Amino acid sequence: MSKKKTSQNEPLSDAELAEIENLTERFGASEDRVEDLLKGLSNSDEVAEDQTPDVQMDELATARAEAQQKQELYLRAMAEMDNLRKRQQREKEDLTKFCNENILREILPVIDNLERAIEHAGEQAEVNGLLEGVEMTLNQFNSVLKKFGVETIRAKGERFNPDHHQAMGQLETHEVEANHVVQELQKGYLLNNRLLRPAMVMVARTPPNADNAETDE
Repeated sequence: MSKKKTSQNEPLSDAELAEIENLTERFGASEDRVEDLLKGLSNSDEVAEDQTPDVQMDELATARAEAQQKQELYLRAMAEMDNLRKRQQREKEDLTKFCNENILREILPVIDNLERAIEHAGEQAEVNGLLEGVEMTLNQFNSVLKKFGVETIRAKGERFNPDHHQAMGQLETHEVEANHVVQELQKGYLLNNRLLRPAMVMVARTPPNADNAETDE
């Protein structure tokens, strides 16, 4: 027991004293470092508190800009969808109106022949029965065409219209004014106000002697 007390009361060696001094210095340095860090954190918190409103305003402005951009894209997409829907509706209506265009165009020569038959049969009295039958057939054809939106183009006596009339030549005449249709060679037809077949016509031209007479007067 006395030996243990003696060991505890023995003076510290130089090495032990140096180590204790080193630890004390390091501990003091650590305390100073911790204190500096705490001060730095305190200062950074104050700066963050000062910048918070500006940061929030920037974020709000950015969010509003993104929302505005997305709204514009949405409105543009809606407009494009509306235009597409309208275009599809028009195409659907046109398909309904003109789906029989080729068939109706093929029927027109049949009507031409029936009209010619009636015209020639009218010159002979002994074929009245046949004439009546052909006229009935022609009327039925015209009723069918009218039902599908087909109508004849007015030609004779009308001013020449290149959109509806196909000029086959010119005739010098006083019957109608110049540049007007004087003779219809073949009827023209419209399908729902769109050209199905132009009317083949002869266009009036003022005779040369009439021009000279007007000049002399």
